[in-house]
Amino acid sequence: MKLVMQVKLVPEAAQAAALRATLRTVNEAACWVSGVAFERRVPGEYELRKHTYGELKARGLGAQAAQHVIKKTRDAYTTLKANIRAGNLGRPGSQRRVKAESRPIRFRPDAAQPYDDRCLSWQLDAGTVSIWTTAGRLKGVRIACSPDALTTLRQHRKGESDLIERDGRFYLIATCDVPEAPMNEDPAGFIGVDLGIANIATTSTGYRAAGRGLTRHRKRQRDLRRKLQAKGTKSAKRLLKKRARKEARHAANVNHVVAKTIVTTAERTGSGIALEDLMGIRDRVRLRKDQRTTVHSWGFHQLAAFVEYKAKRAGVPLVYVDPAYTSQECSQCHHIDRKNRVDQATFACRSCGIVMHADDNASHNIARKGETVWRAGRESRVPATP
Repeated sequence: MKLVMQVKLVPEAAQAAALRATLRTVNEAACWVSGVAFERRVPGEYELRKHTYGELKARGLGAQAAQHVIKKTRDAYTTLKANIRAGNLGRPGSQRRVKAESRPIRFRPDAAQPYDDRCLSWQLDAGTVSIWTTAGRLKGVRIACSPDALTTLRQHRKGESDLIERDGRFYLIATCDVPEAPMNEDPAGFIGVDLGIANIATTSTGYRAAGRGLTRHRKRQRDLRRKLQAKGTKSAKRLLKKRARKEARHAANVNHVVAKTIVTTAERTGSGIALEDLMGIRDRVRLRKDQRTTVHSWGFHQLAAFVEYKAKRAGVPLVYVDPAYTSQECSQCHHIDRKNRVDQATFACRSCGIVMHADDNASHNIARKGETVWRAGRESRVPATP
């Protein structure tokens, strides 16, 4: 299982200047390589190297850095081609697709630059790294990360790491190949997880993560951004830049806490986890104008991704189920009726008369569907009788 660890660099002033200049240089070179690739109709990596490697060396890039710039550019065009083929940039002739196809790819001055073990070495016991720059090799650049992250890096770091600059701070994005725990092939049951906005997550075991605090935080951040944007002064712009991504970081932290609680409960009880497959829900539902901001800032996909990777690390089975009718079906008698859902929080079955919290009812339905999906999957893996 691949995990991405973000390690903060704590460089001195001269080291920070060298790192910043390096990112500017390599990304400017990548834009030039991109122009060459575009003119030559995006040749293969080997052919592109023949046309650009000498010039990159003349610009002051080391051999490995030049190779990474060429590979980064070629990978960017591969990704663009895949997005066009998948229809992610619209149909042929659409404005967005024509714009993407009609000009070379550009790289931001602070875009990520890959580093392999020849350009970057880690001294984890000393808490430093040695990294190549256009000003020479920087040794003893301090790093900052949690003890758990340090242990993961020491035991499982593999392959390249990316250097990025974000809001004036430098980070190394390292890939760790962490072995998955043995999967529990015989779970005692499944914990159904109903995802929502009023309640971020409600499980069939009774756990409910209320969304009031996160909603208030988002509204407070949105109102503050609106006021600062309307003010438009230099100090307001500085504060806007300082507070950039604060809402996203807070939401990610909340999702981490919720995901850890769900997975820990499943691991302790020997159960599996059943999640709703909500892919494409924003395209399927129709919303009033005043609901759009709330729904489109809903991080259900991030929460599901956090639950998924934490479940893999813990060896907890996880399945995705069809969310259709989970909020309208009675978890006791299985009667389905739109009128069963009285309001956002109340479920009252028109058939058997049971009354319960709507999210609790949905979580029980998801748990039952999860057991069905798991049982069907196990049956399909049974080898045929000879």
